[in-house]
Amino acid sequence: MKHTQLLVGLVLGAAAAVPAFAQSCTPKVPADHLVAAGKLQMSVNPTLPPQQFVDEKGELQGLNVELGKAVARKLCLEPVFIRMDMPPMIPAMQSGRFDVINTGMFWTEERSKLMYMVPYAQQAMSIYTVPGSKLKITRFEDLAGHVVGIETGTYQERKAREYNAAMVAKGEKTIDFRTFATASETTAALRAGQLEAGINIDETAKAFEERGIAKIWVSGLNGTDITLAFRDKTTAEAAVKALDELKAEGVYDQLFDKFKMTRLQNVKNFAIRGPGPAPK
Repeated sequence: MKHTQLLVGLVLGAAAAVPAFAQSCTPKVPADHLVAAGKLQMSVNPTLPPQQFVDEKGELQGLNVELGKAVARKLCLEPVFIRMDMPPMIPAMQSGRFDVINTGMFWTEERSKLMYMVPYAQQAMSIYTVPGSKLKITRFEDLAGHVVGIETGTYQERKAREYNAAMVAKGEKTIDFRTFATASETTAALRAGQLEAGINIDETAKAFEERGIAKIWVSGLNGTDITLAFRDKTTAEAAVKALDELKAEGVYDQLFDKFKMTRLQNVKNFAIRGPGPAPK
């Protein structure tokens, strides 16, 4: 009798550990395609409002967080978020620490050869200063000779350095770039007078401006797709179907309206974009 009671208790305990939504459905991604069976593990850099950020209670919020949860539920998987800075994300995913990079990663041809990238939104870059700055900026070239902060290991750093190289080739002064691990650190350094300007994605710069700690001078630079990036093709294909369903149900549009971000333009169906990793 005691043995039976113990067995029942173990079964009930295991059921209680499974999220409620997963108890009534079967995972749509086989266990051997996931880092951990029954879980969709996603890396997130929660320093980019309104994409992803930590609220006053220490809880993750933002478009990518809610969209990640919605995709996981469609796949009947438990959403798990792993907080980390952007630079180590790609090697960490390749080494099998998690399934998805969910941090608004810009699409590039080079990255598409390393991961299965699924575009889901669009973003561009802004140049901003502190309010009341004496530096007046109407174009990227106005940053020549100035100290500018930017997140390291990001698309915006790469494009900014490309712009700078082109400027220098034409005889302009070089930009003195100072790199930081997060957008918050960049803005903190700007407010402390260590920088003259900062560069980040439009929506994050807008969030800082709405808080009264930044002034945007130029926006919409070098717009391109941002993506969910997957370690495994089967998982990526399942996520594509989930996004299609969320779009058809109106959830996708509701989330973009809520967080005031830019939808993927002219999309009928989501898809993996690019060749994907070379076979091992």
